Amino acid sequence: MFIDNDFPKILGAELYRPHPGYIAEMAVEPVVVHDFTRQPGQTVQLDRYKFWGSPGTKDSRERVADQTIGTANSRNITKEKVLVVLKEYTGPADPGDTTQPSTFKIARETLVTAQRLLLDTGNLNMFHQSIGSLTLLDDYRRWRDRVFIDEISKAEANGAASTSQGGYYFAGGKTKDSSGRITYTTTEYGNQIQQFSVKTDLLTVVKDLRKRNVPTYADGLYRCVCDPTFMMHLRRDSDFREIARYAGNAGQGMYMGNPMMPNNTSFYQGPQAGQAYFLAGEPVMPTGVQFEGVKFFESTNFPTKNITATFDNSSYASKEVAQGFFFGPQAVGVGIGGPNAQVLINNNDDFSRFIILIWQLYAGFEILNKDFITTGFSFVDDDGSV
Repeated sequence: MFIDNDFPKILGAELYRPHPGYIAEMAVEPVVVHDFTRQPGQTVQLDRYKFWGSPGTKDSRERVADQTIGTANSRNITKEKVLVVLKEYTGPADPGDTTQPSTFKIARETLVTAQRLLLDTGNLNMFHQSIGSLTLLDDYRRWRDRVFIDEISKAEANGAASTSQGGYYFAGGKTKDSSGRITYTTTEYGNQIQQFSVKTDLLTVVKDLRKRNVPTYADGLYRCVCDPTFMMHLRRDSDFREIARYAGNAGQGMYMGNPMMPNNTSFYQGPQAGQAYFLAGEPVMPTGVQFEGVKFFESTNFPTKNITATFDNSSYASKEVAQGFFFGPQAVGVGIGGPNAQVLINNNDDFSRFIILIWQLYAGFEILNKDFITTGFSFVDDDGSV
């Protein structure tokens, strides 16, 4: 029967379809290893590659005719093993306490009616809308997006970002004191130094990424996933705002580096600017905003974060910060076990009156290269002059 056999598969297939809810994951492009034989409690191996360091000079690499190269100084490709422990994740969760599991319940009569609608129209989106199953899909997408944001945020523990290491960066280049506090003077607060600036902060972050030899993505750009407030602070710069108006300009799509792809706004933007969609069966990146060597993406799944700070060099208090995470490829890895994400149906259906569902995933997530990440922070508070 369709309800018992096909419905969980149809719904489960939607978990893999590119969607705006997967912005962080699609931007990160994590290293993924899928071992179908692995179960929760077992490990999956990810590889973390290291660079050899200074390439030396032209003269240092020169060899003369009578010089023996030999094998005494042979070096292996530097690779570290990162073992991630698989865990079982399910959804939805209890709205009042997300640590407690819950289920998604649909009246069987509602599902039967929706099945007839699907057979009549062939419209899968209308089918999902009529039974409310988009709620279950949205729960998985938002949870997964949040997972990648949380993994990237771990780079903050690395300390202050610099030309030699990844870590945190506060607007104005401020660093934490021994108590983890951030200090701004009254004058700095009046000049909005506590909020991320394109002309100073962004350029510094990009410079440090390049100095650290952080690799770029195939399009030659770094990427940034940020919350809307962080993006608003960037948009205060007139140059950034002008670029952001034209999200479909050349270089904004996933294939921006390919001169064979057409320079067509609708091609890059898809049905709606900023959303993911399918192109010839292949997932396409959400449209981003490209500026100063970085492609920016907004996500609404950032957790609220507060930092103890002062804006008058004396009175410290907990203050909210907007977040923007800058990174290159191979920053985050994912180990997956079993059948990957799937939708399961509960046989305890109260005398066939309901369909009870959950989504399930066996996976482990791990930050691979903290030095490939800079976690940017911009304080929400200002004096109202901007």
